Amino acid sequence: MSKGSKERSARARQIVAEQKAAERRRTVTLWTSVAVVLILFVAGLFGYTVLSGQDDGKVTTPSVAVDEGTAFATGTGPVTVDVYEDFICPTCRNFETATGPTLKRLASDGKITLRFHPVAILDDYSNGTQYSTRSAAASAAAAEEGKFIEFHDVLYANQPPEGSSGLSDAKMIELAATVGLTSDTFKNAVNEGTYKAWAAQATETFSQRGFNGTPTITVDGQVVTGPDKTVPNTALITETIEKAAG
Repeated sequence: MSKGSKERSARARQIVAEQKAAERRRTVTLWTSVAVVLILFVAGLFGYTVLSGQDDGKVTTPSVAVDEGTAFATGTGPVTVDVYEDFICPTCRNFETATGPTLKRLASDGKITLRFHPVAILDDYSNGTQYSTRSAAASAAAAEEGKFIEFHDVLYANQPPEGSSGLSDAKMIELAATVGLTSDTFKNAVNEGTYKAWAAQATETFSQRGFNGTPTITVDGQVVTGPDKTVPNTALITETIEKAAG
């Protein structure tokens, strides 16, 4: 074989070898990419499943809650009055002080079903302690013990100002004891935040229903407001209830 032939043969073998090497690199790259995509897909699917399971596990809805698990009711009257409230909201306390006794009396007299919806829209007003969420969650724990109204009232009687750190868990437990709420079940629920995720979910439902401020009061599903969309007074609430009753 001539020298030129040998060189051409060697060059051909080199080209074939380079092509085979390039093909192997492409194959490795392709399968590596496929493997990465599969790993990411499986990891994402696993992560979604885990997170979904965690979310489902976190939300503990009080067994006594009504209206899609968002409220606590007293009375069984034909007219339904819903009060959406945040325990650090000063206007909510004013409404409770002025009109709360009348609503509770009407519920006791069998004229209305009164449903309280604790929500947490003012967490930013408690120095990062999430008092709105914690107090709503604590009220759910009280409801499970059959003491919602009593705990509700003592929270308002001791309402901290907006912009403060709110009441500590220990203080809420202390106040609960003054209205006969002393069980370990209640204390543990407050300390462990058992119903905090529920409070967040109830607040989300509040928002989905088109509400954005507290207190929001509805009578048979219709929002009741005073002049210029102010909080309704006792007379207007009573009149609206009487009209709804027919």
